[in-house]
Amino acid sequence: MNGNGAPRRVGEVTAVSAGTDGTAGPGTAEGPGKADEPGTAEGSGRAEGPGTAEGPGQADASVAPKASASGAAAVSTAAAAAAAAAAGSARTKLERGRGALGPALELVHTGRAPTRAVLTAELGVTRATAGAVAAELEALGLIRVDSRPGGAGGTQGRPSHRLSVDENGPVALAAQVHSDGFRAALVGLGGRIVATAPGRVPVSADPAQVLGAVVEAGAALLAQTGRRCIGAGLAVPSAVAEPEGTALNPLHLAWPAGSPVRAIFADCVKQAGIDGPALTGNDVNLAALAEHRHGAGRSAQHLLCVATGHRGVGGALVLDGRLHSGSSGLALEVGHLTVNPEGRACHCGSRGCLDVEADPLAFLNAAGRTPGPEVSLLQQARDLLREEAADPGVRAATEELIDRLGLGLAGLVNILNPDRIILGGLHRELLYADPERLRAVVADRSLWGRSGGVPILPCTLDHNSLVGAAELAWQPVLDDPLGTLGAAA
Repeated sequence: MNGNGAPRRVGEVTAVSAGTDGTAGPGTAEGPGKADEPGTAEGSGRAEGPGTAEGPGQADASVAPKASASGAAAVSTAAAAAAAAAAGSARTKLERGRGALGPALELVHTGRAPTRAVLTAELGVTRATAGAVAAELEALGLIRVDSRPGGAGGTQGRPSHRLSVDENGPVALAAQVHSDGFRAALVGLGGRIVATAPGRVPVSADPAQVLGAVVEAGAALLAQTGRRCIGAGLAVPSAVAEPEGTALNPLHLAWPAGSPVRAIFADCVKQAGIDGPALTGNDVNLAALAEHRHGAGRSAQHLLCVATGHRGVGGALVLDGRLHSGSSGLALEVGHLTVNPEGRACHCGSRGCLDVEADPLAFLNAAGRTPGPEVSLLQQARDLLREEAADPGVRAATEELIDRLGLGLAGLVNILNPDRIILGGLHRELLYADPERLRAVVADRSLWGRSGGVPILPCTLDHNSLVGAAELAWQPVLDDPLGTLGAAA
């Protein structure tokens, strides 16, 4: 509520001050992100304005003679200057506050600021400022601020307000296309999948037909849930060239090389009446992005992700906390590392690539199983590994794929020196099946094996490529919550 009893508008400058406990209260006019500068009067309850006698050489009002006309003019000029300075300070504080909204939202989004106390420390601001920032994000419908007692155990004094994403807030439309079909989902902040619509249909050679179907499924989810959509993201099993947004070589989809998937997807989204940006990325890149923010890759600075998907093998790298996509979006095409020079012919024209030596089809073939049409190749390989692990043929196939995968990982480790490796798809199941064998192969074939090793962990998110696709759509909101959502709030 504002001072007149009316509801506070999004973006409105709120009157707050630091009380004795540092919480927000009436007194000083400041927006989110109050600048903490020497000389700023806050929380004292003292009225200061034109005519306040302070400073060296100023006459006390009780003993000063009656001011002359020139003295009055000087006071008036000083008052005007003070008012202008105060207005400038207020504008600066508001600008700084709005600039803090994005970093604050990302901290809550990634789970790194579960309380207002942590948010205060991470942003490096006062508790009053952090409270104002949190209130602004709550007004935008993005987070919840819980002030009820019951803070984290072991804390002293008043428990800090708890912060969480708003479970009823906006969502992003996320879509993924793979060799066995597609899936659409609605994903909220925090990487929460709100609703999904799987569509296991044959993927035609016409990208527009497939993307039209997946967007239609997503639009139906939005209609069913009534959620506000902030944009859409698409994951595809192909390197996506930047800035054009073309699928360079979608080998497992039979789409024409260089298909303008981003433009097609954006057109489908627009025709469906869905607002916001429509963005596209490689499925494993997006899986790595999601795992880094919400899953097994949290806190890693140099994260290597390798996954099978439904066909083929992909890789992604997070460097210094940011997804590395190379000069034009084509980095980490790890599927075409040669791990068996005399091995299977690859779609790229080479032989023995990781893409055909360590994917679900390779596992089924090595185990002497003929793939069926009932479920996806990935699901068939998973079921075989889980249900018939003791079978000699399955065991031999497991060891063969682990050794091929280990060779590929060792080469990547020597080049990239990651501080963590995460594995997805069938590779996660291979790690579960025999973690010591895989780690031993990587250690024996790489330099770091002689100096301690690097953790190799399974991915932890379900549908991580979908979550990563949603991250593409959420990014403009994370960058500028008020600019993207404030006008429509």
